[in-house]
Amino acid sequence: PGIYVCAKCGHELFSSRAKYEHSSPWPAFTETLRGDSVAKREERPGALKVTCGKCGNGLGHEFLNDGPKRGQSRF
Repeated sequence: PGIYVCAKCGHELFSSRAKYEHSSPWPAFTETLRGDSVAKREERPGALKVTCGKCGNGLGHEFLNDGPKRGQSRF
């Protein structure tokens, strides 16, 4: 339980309350902690490249409409 932070700069990214089990080997979250936690840019349809909102460290992707509930994203 707690807050997940950027490994490079310590910026707060996700809450454990938004974490859920997914078939992916990486942790999966439904939402960021705050609006400025991450920066996003479209990489391909349905997938956004996600970086730390403070230092730009690469964090993976946001997959649109791939969360545990209809219409939710998966980070």
